[in-house]
This record gives sequence, C-alpha cells and structure tokens, in this order.
Amino acid sequence: MSLFKSQTVRGDKPVHEAATLSRQAALAMAVAATGRVAHAAPGSDAALLAIIRRTQQQAAAFMAGDMTRWASLIRLDDDFTLMQPFGGSASHGFDDSPEHLAELARFFRNGGGTLEVEKSYVSGDLIVLVMIERQHGEVGSLPDQNWSLRVTQVYRRHGSEWLLAHRHADPLVGKISLEQAAALARGE
Repeated sequence: MSLFKSQTVRGDKPVHEAATLSRQAALAMAVAATGRVAHAAPGSDAALLAIIRRTQQQAAAFMAGDMTRWASLIRLDDDFTLMQPFGGSASHGFDDSPEHLAELARFFRNGGGTLEVEKSYVSGDLIVLVMIERQHGEVGSLPDQNWSLRVTQVYRRHGSEWLLAHRHADPLVGKISLEQAAALARGE
C-alpha cells in the first residue's frame, strides 16, 4: 500500500495531486487497519510521520538531482553506514562538501518518485522504515528509467532530533531467479 503518493516531482518542482485524505490521516488509517507500526513511546506516531514525510522529500530531491534541497533535509548520524544499491562494501560517514554534492547532482538528474512504507518499527530511540522507493531518473550516462529500490533505513534519536544511522538499498524490487541471484553472488 502506498502511503505517500500524493507528492511527485516533475523536473525540480513538487507537484501535489488531489487527495481525499491528509497524509497523516492516511497513515493513521493504514496503521489502524494493518497494524504495520509497532511503537512503544507516546509521541512516537508524530516522530514517525515526520520521518516518513522527510524521507519521501529526500528521495524525490535526490533523484531530481537537487542535492542542495536533499542536503537540507537529510540528518545523518556521526557513524552513518550506507550499503549502496550498486553493491560493494558498506561506506561509513558521508562527504557533504559542495564538490561532492555537485558531483552527485551531475550523476542523478531529472527524476522523481514516491515512497511505499511496507513496515515501520518504533522502539525507544530507534525507528526502522522498510520501504520501496518507486523512482525514476537519469543516472550516470543512462537515459531516464525505473530506479526503484528496496530500502531499509534506521533512525536513532539524539535528544529531540532523529538522525539517519543506516541505509541499505538494493534494486531487487522485481523477483529474480535462483540463477540470476547466483550470478550476482559470484560478481557476474
């Protein structure tokens, strides 16, 4: 079920499509109907809603190549880890220099997308989002195409602020065969 399909990005401008329910009302109804959110602390629903909203905005800005907006929305923990959808070892920390952001803006362009929250967990000082980022864009030298990802993000609370501590993303949104998985595992 998509919780936040009311905002997409075309070019560099958000386009809000008509919706009969507010985002908060839709999430509250989805939680009540499916029990997809496990939470332990009062006020955690508000924190969860804010993180989901911010995550949607971050994903759309990133695929659009709007790294200035993306950097203004993202709050990374000091020990942030990233397992990139292109594979390889996990990276630690993030280079938020203007040069690196400009490099990212040249690599990811003219895209947009939506977020589908599959499951979320709130427990004490941690929030976990399990989601599908349904997105498209021009990446590297490739023309616009589908770049949807399966994503798990872990947020950790520091005082009143929630920081992204870990992100794991992969492009395996569609099922693949055992043989294809084996080839990937072999590095082919």
